[in-house]
Amino acid sequence: MKALIIIVFLFVPWMSHTQGKSAGAFYNEGQAAMVQEEWYDAAEAFLEALRLNPSHAEAAGSLAYCYYELAEFDQALNWVRKARRAARGRLELANLEARILIALGQLPAASQIIGEVLAREPYNREALFAQAEMDIARGRSGEAVTRYREVARRYPEDQNILLSLALVLGSLGQHEEARGYIDRVLAQHSEDYRVYYYAAYLSSRANRVVEAIRHAERSLALKSTFTPARSLLANLRYRQGQFNETAVLADGIISRNRNDTGAWYLKGMALSRLGRRQDAISVLSTAAAIAAEDEFIRTALEDLLISGTSLEEQGRRRWAAWHFTRARDFKSRNLSDQALFEYRRGLRLNPYAQERQEYAEILRVQGFPARFMEELRFMQDLGLGNQGIDDAVEVYSSRLSTALYRRWQADPLLVTKRHWKIGVFSLASQPVSYHADGAAVVSGYLKDLLSHHRNIIPLEGELRQGSFSTAFRAAREGGADYFLILTVMENERDISLRGELFVGRTGSPAGTFTAYRTGPDRLRNAGRNIIDQLNTALPFRGELAVRRVNQGLINKGRADAVKADAVYDIVKKGRISVKNEGIGLVYTEADVVGTITIREADEEVSVGTLAKNGFYDRIEPGDEVILQNETARIPPSAQGTASDPELRALLRALR
Repeated sequence: MKALIIIVFLFVPWMSHTQGKSAGAFYNEGQAAMVQEEWYDAAEAFLEALRLNPSHAEAAGSLAYCYYELAEFDQALNWVRKARRAARGRLELANLEARILIALGQLPAASQIIGEVLAREPYNREALFAQAEMDIARGRSGEAVTRYREVARRYPEDQNILLSLALVLGSLGQHEEARGYIDRVLAQHSEDYRVYYYAAYLSSRANRVVEAIRHAERSLALKSTFTPARSLLANLRYRQGQFNETAVLADGIISRNRNDTGAWYLKGMALSRLGRRQDAISVLSTAAAIAAEDEFIRTALEDLLISGTSLEEQGRRRWAAWHFTRARDFKSRNLSDQALFEYRRGLRLNPYAQERQEYAEILRVQGFPARFMEELRFMQDLGLGNQGIDDAVEVYSSRLSTALYRRWQADPLLVTKRHWKIGVFSLASQPVSYHADGAAVVSGYLKDLLSHHRNIIPLEGELRQGSFSTAFRAAREGGADYFLILTVMENERDISLRGELFVGRTGSPAGTFTAYRTGPDRLRNAGRNIIDQLNTALPFRGELAVRRVNQGLINKGRADAVKADAVYDIVKKGRISVKNEGIGLVYTEADVVGTITIREADEEVSVGTLAKNGFYDRIEPGDEVILQNETARIPPSAQGTASDPELRALLRALR
């Protein structure tokens, strides 16, 4: 939609302005506007030039560059290919197409073009730059550093090379080396507002916030209209806890561009931290109206509604309805998991919604009739029943009369337990991200996802922690088995999440999970992927709920991937502990009192045959059930280095 608006706007001709001008004159106007970084004006001039002369290769190439700067990469690709067809052999156009393809994530195609350029000119500066960007897009920042150093040796005074090298080193945590390069550029270009902007960013990344503020203010002193520096300064003020100053800076950005959703978001977050909840809701609602697809804005708004308003609040119903509409769309396309997610989020906002019946129906279709009936009974308890619900409860109550839990007289609501407690935190020291306090927003999001997990209890408490030590203390004092510290890296199109898991008792590293997503719903999809990785890594834990002679009922069933013929260890209650480091459980052979071989797995519970370990029968209800030979593992998707979207956006803007 944004691209369409831009295109429509650019094609509106003002006859008094265009009459009598040549394509060359419009092209020169566009070039002048590009020098001033007036990308809309430049694009309008180039479009006029191309209207008069469709074969104007230079105008097509420049228009592609404008769209690239406006992050309209599909349009940029279209125009650069037209330019290349009209001016074959122009290496600068080939390099631009490669950069656009990298931005679009089409790395093999970009690699081919870069290879062709370097085959003709082995030391082509722009192609070498693009190669380094390719390394970063593939999550190989270390290789990019090596490549940038090679280029820097050939072009030792090149400002962009030195800045690029500093940015990549900063992303790798090599802050002192990065500082050396940025200081070198500052000495050579002391009046360049962009250099101070990048210096501010690198200082922020190194947690030198006061220095970062000074650099950002210097950038604005040199060019007061430079919005990126003003946004960065507002983020830094927010990080310092100077929320009033943050709101004032955000207002300044909004006054120049009322559609700057980043500024609206930042102002809303600042007002929220000031305790002005209703004002924050109003501001974030405005931001959401401008950009409903921005998941951070919507999530922050919904979290405020959930935590600080009554269930009758109209805003809760509005956003719940938004999720229910999406849920129905996913359901119509047989995307049940996505539909369930949207229904759950909607029901968090509006628990009394009649759509709970639709949510229950998906559970029934997925083979969970007991949970289906549980949801309908909940609706009856709320006074939301109707004839269809009453009939369904009656029918399924009869059908489930022979279910395992009824035969064993074990209410799933009473025997079901969550056996892991996980804390989710963000740290105040995290560098500035595309969305201020983004890690805290994501932490709340993941915590909400965990609230629906069958075997994990999310630790209650403050999501934002001042340091690792305060997060460790909160987790340990809260009795968490593990705690997850979230890092967010993003740009306008991509997001990369990194969750570092630590043992709650010792603070030792346990594992690392990463998720990279692009396009719509990237926060939702990346967040769900982190939770899936965590769930895969945690060992199976259950409990022997009921014993009848040599038969036992455990509180896990098909919903927990329990299958017939699986064999589990039974470990004496209270004898299991979490490993001091890594993911796993510790218990001795002497603590294993027997085994259970599953004979029948139902939805919520399972029954199996018990076998004692040793001469004496020491198996008792309450003992823990552990999967034999279970070894905790980090799934392959969680290993390796994720692409850094924030770094890619900075390098793209630098170029």
